[in-house]
Amino acid sequence: MPSVILNQAEADDLIAMEKHRVDGKLHRFPGRGGSISLDIKSFDEQEEFKLDLNRGRISLRKVTMQTRGRKTIVLARLDLEGAPHRNPDGEEIKTPHLHLYREGYGDKWAFPVPQEHFSDVNNLNGTLDEFMRYCNIVRPPRIDMELFA
Repeated sequence: MPSVILNQAEADDLIAMEKHRVDGKLHRFPGRGGSISLDIKSFDEQEEFKLDLNRGRISLRKVTMQTRGRKTIVLARLDLEGAPHRNPDGEEIKTPHLHLYREGYGDKWAFPVPQEHFSDVNNLNGTLDEFMRYCNIVRPPRIDMELFA
């Protein structure tokens, strides 16, 4: 559990806050076993965020996309492949699933991927775009997906 705790309203506000890339550089989507962490800022530059992208070592379909606020707090995480997740209440959620910050639990709760926000989780490029929209990253970082789309 992160040392900084947010109440639910603060976390919801951070997720909904308009976010922008920090630089215009072209970043490469990670290859096998790789990861990148990109800086994102609120529109007024008062809040700092991270967009983390991780790739599995064995399966290239194992991808995690997450947005962190206040440096360490996972606000939203999308797991595209892997083992099912067991929520604190014992319910098992199959992969793909979406973790959302919940007060008192951090990112320990997962939910089925909402189809109204994610049209085809098998399309990695489209899913990344949809995840960034879900997290309200309105000016997203430039990410080269050419080899991995």
